[in-house]
Amino acid sequence: MDAPSSTLDETLIRQFSEIVGEKYALTGNDDIAPYVVERRGLFGGRTPLVLRPGSTEEVSRIMTLAYETRTPVVPQGGNTGLVGGQMPDATGREVVVSVSRMNRIREIDTTSDTITAEAGVVLQALQEAAGENDRLFPLSLGSQGSCQIGGNLSSNAGGTGVLAYGNARELCLGLEVVLPDGRIFDDLRKLKKDNTGYDLKDLFVGAEGTLGIITAAVLKLFPKPKGREVAWAGLNSPDDALRLFRLAQDRAGSAVTTFEMSLDRPLEFLFRHFPATQPPLAERYPCYVMLEISSVRSTEDARSLIEDILSAALEDGMVLDAAIAANGQQFNDFWAMRENMSEAQKPEGFSIKHDISVPVAAIPLFVKEGAKLVEQVAPGSRVVCFGHMGDGNLHYNVSEPVGGDAAAFQALYGKMNEAIHGLVHSLGGSFSAEHGIGRLKRDELIASAPPVATELMRAVKQAIDPVGIMNPNKVI
Repeated sequence: MDAPSSTLDETLIRQFSEIVGEKYALTGNDDIAPYVVERRGLFGGRTPLVLRPGSTEEVSRIMTLAYETRTPVVPQGGNTGLVGGQMPDATGREVVVSVSRMNRIREIDTTSDTITAEAGVVLQALQEAAGENDRLFPLSLGSQGSCQIGGNLSSNAGGTGVLAYGNARELCLGLEVVLPDGRIFDDLRKLKKDNTGYDLKDLFVGAEGTLGIITAAVLKLFPKPKGREVAWAGLNSPDDALRLFRLAQDRAGSAVTTFEMSLDRPLEFLFRHFPATQPPLAERYPCYVMLEISSVRSTEDARSLIEDILSAALEDGMVLDAAIAANGQQFNDFWAMRENMSEAQKPEGFSIKHDISVPVAAIPLFVKEGAKLVEQVAPGSRVVCFGHMGDGNLHYNVSEPVGGDAAAFQALYGKMNEAIHGLVHSLGGSFSAEHGIGRLKRDELIASAPPVATELMRAVKQAIDPVGIMNPNKVI
């Protein structure tokens, strides 16, 4: 097969290839194709070479050669990112380094409650390994069957468990990172308390591969819950959802492990495009909450807590109807409803997506004012709002109007972002809660961040990557 055109000379390609071996140096178009297109199709690029190292030492040798030859490198994990941070540019000069072969779990320590895993370990595999040792690794994402730990850490992934356990940064105790010049930063420690200077690992978590390549991590484990109960509740409004959240926190505290809110339209799309999905409630409601309670004591304890919360909410009138999963199958079905919401939106046409966070108390106001702005920018378009209300993160997506001009709607992407992100800013929120910056939001970050913050980020980048080869033109 033909090799893609390249501005890298054949000698340099051969030098890189020799580090990993010919089998793991991809140069043909068909072999490279999966690494240069991301899942939403918004970003693509070109590369003459995809390297698939099998060890930290090989990554170190790759970066040493890249540094000496000033060759830009783009790290990549499971290629599930949504902002283009894992994509090479169009120049054909950037080399993609995939860590997918580095997929060993090096150690599980049930006394320290830690797991040490290489960057290419798939999230679901890590969850399963923890479960086999009667432990829980709580990071949970819709892409967990293909996303990898290195990418999760590089993007500071969130998901449905942040409310109780924190995002990827909070779950990370130590890192192994290959720096842009090939040096290895070995900080694979299990310490939960350590005040010896700057916490350097936090520079790399959330940096989206712009400061180095994460090759391994020490991650926290938790006791495996003895009981988990999940319920769907129908409500009149996000205001009532906020009241329910406060009630659940008061009654169950840290046992509230998931609190997801959805307006009606995401479920409308779900029932239309996933016809096997059974509605959890007999009637349709303007607003829904999926609530999960986990107990380290027993199934009976979890059941008692969720029944207590919902009984009080029904009596108060903040909840109009509710259903608790009756068995394991219904438990999985209830979770599948939430996990399939993003896929159910795709058949409805182009959508303008926002991954925002605001203070939890501001969510009802954001939803109310956001709907007004959407109608002003694109009359007739459809708000698809769902997400992690418990930690203030909503996926506020806007689908094109039925029967409208798709191209005209797409042309409003920038104007819609400006309106919604302006509202988010006024409420003290963030326009990138868990998906990262990548290529999609880089210009907006530079334009909206305080000048001092931008200066500090650029100073960090310059100090660690002085020749600018590490995932260039991403984030900052």
